[in-house]
Amino acid sequence: MKLDLSGLEPATLHQHSDHNLCDILSPSPSFKIPNDTDFDGFQKAALQMVKPAKGTTTLAFIFKEGIMVAADSRASMGGYISSQSVKKIIEINPYLLGTMAGGAADCQFWHRNLGIKCRLHELANKRRISVTGASKLLANILYSYRGMGLSIGTMIAGWDETGPGLYYVDSEGGRLKGTRFSVGSGSPYAYGVLDSGYRWDMPVEEAAELACRSIYHATFRDGASGGVASVYYVGPQGWKKLSGDDVGELHYKYYPVTENIVEQEMVEVSA
Repeated sequence: MKLDLSGLEPATLHQHSDHNLCDILSPSPSFKIPNDTDFDGFQKAALQMVKPAKGTTTLAFIFKEGIMVAADSRASMGGYISSQSVKKIIEINPYLLGTMAGGAADCQFWHRNLGIKCRLHELANKRRISVTGASKLLANILYSYRGMGLSIGTMIAGWDETGPGLYYVDSEGGRLKGTRFSVGSGSPYAYGVLDSGYRWDMPVEEAAELACRSIYHATFRDGASGGVASVYYVGPQGWKKLSGDDVGELHYKYYPVTENIVEQEMVEVSA
């Protein structure tokens, strides 16, 4: 006896038995490749075309009493100002601060990640991580992601058992130790004010005013910087926020409006 198995065949295949199976199945997705002999050059040009222009101003310097850290609060994408209230000084732990320059999402994520690793180090070793160790940890992480599109230029500032420490770390894994740094599109303007007014034996009040003034002058000349000039002080007892002044109000502090004095008033002479 012969069994009839025709009812077990798929309906689609049964109905289209005369057609090729490839005609029934949906075609695989595809896209056209650019007609260019130098594909690597085309890719770099395309990335530069869609890459948004970013701008910021951050600075930090070591002086006799500790470390002063300051930054603006403007977030921009090309000519578009997306926010005036971005917190660019990130509190990693009570003794450690990080600054943001570059991509906001990249900086915030990896500083948060660094904060987690610093806390785990403290729990495992019963002591706070040093500024040197924290900066090296971040540099090693970013080095492993080099060439993958991250945009980070940060400063790690803090106080540990050896005293104050200040390091610059970027998304290529570079790491520099120093006493004065400014990062961002407004850094050339900030450096000019900072270098002219810096002294090692400054009191805290003078150092805070210098940091605030440097940020203000950078925002005055750099269109991608602005908002609020935030100033933090890092000392033996940890960090403390000293001020957060709107740069629009600071303008009238450094350039007060003066009434023009008329030396001689012209009057009409009657005929």
